Amino acid sequence: MQQPHDYETALREKNAAALSSVLAAVLLTALKLVVGVSTNSLGILSEAAHSGLDLVAAAVTWFAVRISSRPPDARHPYGHGKVENLSALVETLLLLVTCGWIVWEAMHRLFVEPEMVRPSFWGLGVMGISIVVDISRSRMLRRVAKKHNSQALEADALHFSTDIWSSAVVIVGLLALLAADLLPEGSALRPALERADAVAALLVCVIVVHVSLGLGRRAVDALLDGGDAGLAERIEAAVAAQPGVVRVERTRVRESGPHAFVDMTVIVAAGLSLEAAHDITQLAEEAVREEAPGADVTIHFEPQATGERDAMARIRCVAAAHALPVHAVEVIDAQPRADAPHELMVELHVELEGHMTLGAAHGRVTAFEEALRAELGPLHVATHIEPAQDMAAAAVSRVVESPRIKAEVQAAADAEPGVHDCHHVHIRRHGEDISLSFHCRMAPETSVTEAHRASAALEARLRASLPELGRVVVHMEPEQG
Repeated sequence: MQQPHDYETALREKNAAALSSVLAAVLLTALKLVVGVSTNSLGILSEAAHSGLDLVAAAVTWFAVRISSRPPDARHPYGHGKVENLSALVETLLLLVTCGWIVWEAMHRLFVEPEMVRPSFWGLGVMGISIVVDISRSRMLRRVAKKHNSQALEADALHFSTDIWSSAVVIVGLLALLAADLLPEGSALRPALERADAVAALLVCVIVVHVSLGLGRRAVDALLDGGDAGLAERIEAAVAAQPGVVRVERTRVRESGPHAFVDMTVIVAAGLSLEAAHDITQLAEEAVREEAPGADVTIHFEPQATGERDAMARIRCVAAAHALPVHAVEVIDAQPRADAPHELMVELHVELEGHMTLGAAHGRVTAFEEALRAELGPLHVATHIEPAQDMAAAAVSRVVESPRIKAEVQAAADAEPGVHDCHHVHIRRHGEDISLSFHCRMAPETSVTEAHRASAALEARLRASLPELGRVVVHMEPEQG
């Protein structure tokens, strides 16, 4: 979401843009009204009405921008952004009402009672000024609307953009009237040119109605949570490409003024740890905000269905359900003979409390094996039972400093070809046992097989020189360029 500084900047820029459109609309309405009344030009009067409506719309926009910027409250948990969409709809309705009046008046002048229009260069001058102001305002409003995703300002920008074309049409109508004055009274073209003003007004209405209907449709879509289907598809594709995401089940996008709210159902591997789920959430939210900056994102995770998981993940899920720590899990797809069916074999180590009797341990493991067969179907299971680490001892394990052990680690790393930069050496004591972990670097192009061989060689060297070692973890990583 926007930071406080960005929020204040956005509010200031949107308010300035809305207020400037109000002032521009006041100027244009006054000029067009004075010249339209003095010349009796329906084209200019229709433009004055259009600009007057723009003035009302600009005032509504200014009000809407201020209201929509209020933070969410108890009654409006999603904020007040839809006020902008509502103001855009109000502007659309006002435009359509005005167009209805202009069409009625134009048809009356064309077919019922023609009225004399007095063309003048004042009218042309006012319409020229109108075009210059409209171009300047529409560019500014469009830029701010795009920057802050404001539909209200976009509606204002559309109004000023249509004013450019409608003013141009009126100028053509006025030029036609001037041309009619140059023709003799009996000319066949003169009646047509004298009606050009009313025809120009009708063309203005066609332009305004076309743009208004498009804007109104978008405003209604936003008010009804219609959303942008293209945006939803882009968000879904971006999240589906993130590591750890199996697929995206559902994506919903709703817009409230300049803000977007996205909720998604994402399928992830079953048995995912809380830390891994948090990492995936961060990646998914970043992907969403790449497509919809500042979006409010809600992600619901669901585990991958049983039939979709691989055997290894399903085994670990069953073990977790039985509260059994397992490791060294190996799944083998065996086929004793070419004509024999495939047989799944599972070998693994199960950790149980050291004080538990063999009978009790065997009972728990047998129940676990039966659950595995229920999950995976017929299979052969070989389970090795071993004592779990004493939790009391683990609780009193402590980090120790041993220059001798660190020196042995460095010596072993120096003796192993291709291994460099031994670091992050951690030594812990568990009763009489010593646990050791450290990081080393190898060339980035080193294969996994070679890196594993080097790790095993390091561990063997250390166990030979340090018989008291228990657990040893060697983390191999690529050299930094």
